[in-house]
Amino acid sequence: MKGILIFLVVFGLLVFVHEFGHFIVAKKSGILVREFSIGMGPKLFQKRRKTTTYTIRWLPLGGYVRLAGADDESKLDPGMTVVLQLNDKNEVVRIDASESDLPIEGIPVQVTKADLVDALIISGYENGDEDKPVTYHVNHDATIIDKNKTELIIAPRDTQFQQANVWQKLATNFAGPFMNIVLGFVVFLIWTFTVPGPATTTVAKTTPNSPARVAKIESGDKILSINGKKMNSFADVSLAINQSKGKALQMKVKKNGKINSVVVKPKVAKIQKQKVYQIGIVAQSNENAGVKLKRGWDTAVSTTGMIFSAVGNLFRHFSLNKLSGPVGIYSQTSQVSQMGFTYVLAFLAMISINLGIVNLIPIPGLDGGKLLLNLIELVRGKPISEDHEAVVELIGFGLLLLLIIAVTGNDIYRYFIK
Repeated sequence: MKGILIFLVVFGLLVFVHEFGHFIVAKKSGILVREFSIGMGPKLFQKRRKTTTYTIRWLPLGGYVRLAGADDESKLDPGMTVVLQLNDKNEVVRIDASESDLPIEGIPVQVTKADLVDALIISGYENGDEDKPVTYHVNHDATIIDKNKTELIIAPRDTQFQQANVWQKLATNFAGPFMNIVLGFVVFLIWTFTVPGPATTTVAKTTPNSPARVAKIESGDKILSINGKKMNSFADVSLAINQSKGKALQMKVKKNGKINSVVVKPKVAKIQKQKVYQIGIVAQSNENAGVKLKRGWDTAVSTTGMIFSAVGNLFRHFSLNKLSGPVGIYSQTSQVSQMGFTYVLAFLAMISINLGIVNLIPIPGLDGGKLLLNLIELVRGKPISEDHEAVVELIGFGLLLLLIIAVTGNDIYRYFIK
């Protein structure tokens, strides 16, 4: 149960932050955001503020953003009955197309023709009386209640995504992956304060009967050099000890302000079936806030570099085992959740950066595919036709769906069958 809850939080946060990126930039760019949903599935709660309807849904799996566009236009089919509410200018300001048993108060109209994109009109028969044909002008900011009883603002053409300039489209499409990368950096900066600071070359303590204790190395001593090589970090110390292969080391140690030379012969130990060489010291950590922040930032930068490298390697040597879908993420999250909070934080940061970078791959169906189309529009000076773009998106979505099915099947085999 714990693993499931942590998975829902991790997966939900990743998707929510991604969609929030699209949402905030679209709003700033003047693109109509018809709905911003937290969660998926059946609606639990809705609240419309200005031009956006905010909903909370039952399944806590992220959320989504509905941008006004050709694929999200409000349509009224001829023959259906709607209820219209008018303002004092006789304009339609609210349309109930839910065909609910409890319609809003207004004028019932059997639709013969409707255009909620360009002409902004609704024609039909008032109260179903064919002797009373009517045509109403629809207010630009009118709302419509759909069959799921969600009230959204209509999507006139000037508010649609396609009408934004190419830079606004680029920014909106880039914002989702960018926010995932930002989240990863922020979480790494939080993570760095949940674990001890970076290990230094100063000794915190030595273990009983260890080579270090035999050599009179004590708490507070600082290791300056090993075999004449300056030690700048504990990683340098650890590497020098392990590379010794058990041979005696000449060490310079600063003790009480004085520099002493000591000889230490490392002992071999087995950790996870591998031989490692140790002298029995525990390093003192640096708890300086600035040092910790730098460690968190450097970790985020190095993780980003590794993920870019892994993505490049994926294209050179493709394998399904290098990919993970929701099943794989769930399995990994369950394993990490057993290791403690700090490991969950590090995993969240890594997976968030990974999601952001993968989404930038120029494949139709991903944000990177949309960005590629935006760049083509920038070069051509005009957008690709909507028909051609729809074909590209359809093909890309189909291929992406096949890949998701293959990855999910492989994850199930790897984590639950093999």
